[in-house]
Amino acid sequence: MYATQALTQLVPLAADELDKNKVTPGVLGFLVFAALAVGTWLLMKSMNRHMGKVDFEETPDPAARPGDTDGEPAEVSSGAGTKAAGTKAAGTKATAPGKG
Repeated sequence: MYATQALTQLVPLAADELDKNKVTPGVLGFLVFAALAVGTWLLMKSMNRHMGKVDFEETPDPAARPGDTDGEPAEVSSGAGTKAAGTKAAGTKATAPGKG
């Protein structure tokens, strides 16, 4: 109880000196902000160092065709109704180039 009694007696003394228009964070606020800024700088420096070690080369997709460059997965031939490279869809008449 002694600490709370001392605190209640000191608060009114501080209130007389406190100008509410001139309240600033002070030295402690600056030190906390500076510590956070230095910590953030160190974390970013460490992150950049670790990101430099990362290898971004992707392994090729085994389902993709070797000549396929459109980014879509290769179509699996399952019979009628699928398109094959260089031919028309099943059920249509294929004609030679130049013939109607």
